[in-house]
Amino acid sequence: MILTKDNLKLGLVLGLLGPIAGLLIVYLLKYDAFTVTEFLDNFIHTNALITSIGSLSLLANAVLFTIYVNTGRDRTAKGIFIVTLVYGIAILVLKIFN
Repeated sequence: MILTKDNLKLGLVLGLLGPIAGLLIVYLLKYDAFTVTEFLDNFIHTNALITSIGSLSLLANAVLFTIYVNTGRDRTAKGIFIVTLVYGIAILVLKIFN
């Protein structure tokens, strides 16, 4: 199975997909009254939402990272960590320039 492999590329891909899945889960649980476009527009233009929803989205990567570290697949965990840092910096930049 592909999720049992230990390589950096897999970690980068999982790291990119994790926050997107987290964002989708937050949308489905709390903001399903809005369209996806309205939700994303609100998310990008409201500082409080950038912080809270951005953090919740990155929580998906924290779960993935923990799973891969605890199972000894450190290269994959490294890729997840790198992408998490990039997402975190992007959230900070978005918040500063908003």
